[in-house]
Amino acid sequence: MQTDTKSKIDQTTTPSGQPVTVLRFEGDISSSSKEAVIGSYQSLSKATVKTVLLDFTKVEYINSSGIALVIQLLMEAANSGQKVLAFGLSAHFTKVFTMVGITKYAGLFPDQAAALATV
Repeated sequence: MQTDTKSKIDQTTTPSGQPVTVLRFEGDISSSSKEAVIGSYQSLSKATVKTVLLDFTKVEYINSSGIALVIQLLMEAANSGQKVLAFGLSAHFTKVFTMVGITKYAGLFPDQAAALATV
């Protein structure tokens, strides 16, 4: 059974003190997740938010429509000059994201600390 997608916007800093915005997703990501994925991303200030972390640690499942939403977010971020890093994907979805070319637009990391260490 599919669970609704929830998203939460957090703020953190890199080890060097740079501000980073974190979009934390929870539940399954599918075609019904547009508001949680795209809506939460579009609510961020393009002028002040330079780095965005996508937290998938509480995401159980992402279908092809959900992957399309993530790609849409990444394309918007690239057009805005923002850096995007993702973490917390299962081994399966890390492989899927790599196969569909998401790694060209976002670095994939095992956890938040590893992602922040590269900013």
